[in-house]
Amino acid sequence: MNTPNKLTLFRICCIPVFILLAVYDFFPFDDGAVDWCSRLSAFAVFVVASLTDFLDGHIARKRGLVTDFGKFMDPLADKFLVLGALFSLCVSSYAFDYGSAYAGGCVPPELLRQAYFWGAVVVLFRELAVTSMRLVVAKSGVVVAANLLGKIKTNTQIICVCALLIEPILLPFCRGWFSLATVVVMSFFTVWSGVNYLRSYWKYLDPKK
Repeated sequence: MNTPNKLTLFRICCIPVFILLAVYDFFPFDDGAVDWCSRLSAFAVFVVASLTDFLDGHIARKRGLVTDFGKFMDPLADKFLVLGALFSLCVSSYAFDYGSAYAGGCVPPELLRQAYFWGAVVVLFRELAVTSMRLVVAKSGVVVAANLLGKIKTNTQIICVCALLIEPILLPFCRGWFSLATVVVMSFFTVWSGVNYLRSYWKYLDPKK
């Protein structure tokens, strides 16, 4: 249990903490205002957990601490973190309840909710497809390595979650546009990277061969 693997396990432990803080009000205000404290805490937990994704891989490669456990759990932890964040925010009223801050310049809250939900579905199906492909390709002794598109995809997913958490605080009177833009960009790179992986390794999946 070296340092990179401990960081991976720490990231997994952060997931339920983030979900609870993103969905429920742990520091409610007496006047019924939105519980910004819980959402800011969720944002902090998510940022810290996302940073461990970079640190564990960097430390493992630099110090020669790459293990089979890390190869298996690191990408799995990433998927759990992103999917847990996306779907927990879908059921949270925080990001889509504009209240008195709603104005004509805002993206309609229901439109943002629908876009975010379908973006999460796209991520789910992409991850299931690529993970299944990895299992099949592994039988041929080929390792499906991460590429630049995959890294961009992961970064856009992290930015999308952060945007939905922080935009209501930073842009309360003209909100939704930045979050909506990040959902579109995230969905685009998620689909592109998935198609790229399938095209690159389709020869190992083609039943005619």
